[in-house]
Amino acid sequence: MKRSYLLFALLSCGVFTAQAQDKPKPEDTEIWEPAPKVVTPGKIDFQNAPSDAIVLFDGKNLNEWVSVNDRNKPAAWTVKDNIITVNKSAGNIETKKSFNNYQLHIEWRIPSNITGSGQARGNSGLFLASIGDGDAGYELQILDSYNNKTYVNGMAGSIYKQFIPLANPARKPGEWQAYDVIWTAPLFNEDGSLKSPARVTVFFNGVLVQNNTTLLGPTQYIGKPSYSKAHGASPIKLQAHGDKSEPISFRNIWVREL
Repeated sequence: MKRSYLLFALLSCGVFTAQAQDKPKPEDTEIWEPAPKVVTPGKIDFQNAPSDAIVLFDGKNLNEWVSVNDRNKPAAWTVKDNIITVNKSAGNIETKKSFNNYQLHIEWRIPSNITGSGQARGNSGLFLASIGDGDAGYELQILDSYNNKTYVNGMAGSIYKQFIPLANPARKPGEWQAYDVIWTAPLFNEDGSLKSPARVTVFFNGVLVQNNTTLLGPTQYIGKPSYSKAHGASPIKLQAHGDKSEPISFRNIWVREL
């Protein structure tokens, strides 16, 4: 009996070890090469929103935003000197209004005193459709990608852990940058199956970095993406990433429904 019990225990331990080794890890979906070519962007005159746009932030307040943790609470990020600065302790924020297809303009700035490296340097995210709490949704990565090495499907301009940007036109910390996005939301059949996937085109500082890219599903930190959850119109979300680097800022955010 004792010998049989010992054999059973060893086999159990071996099975457990194999299962632990097979467990998905964040590193499984990181791609490090090839790195997109560095492009120096041209000068951009940041313009006011067009007449038919919904202004999500004009420098005055966060009336168009709520807390992701509790949509009954206002967004608790800092508004000062016509910019929004991330309040990491307050968590992610998202728009009150939900959207399907749209054109979006957003400007963001890595602080000049930024510290850290890799994914822990000016990390945030623009979720083109927020489909739940936390980081659920489709993320266009925001990061300091000016002389900051990380996995290339996690650099600025990437569809996080899915698609590498076509180029790296990042400006240095302290300078304002811009995303201009054309978002086509996914469509689902009545039974919840996918009818057509999400697509996105992104200009980063005026340089095309995603060209009508077809997404594989909501972005995932661990594991492979898939369209496992049907949804409709969704808010736009900004991420308060938990790294220790100095918080980034945003300004001049507007959207046009298509």
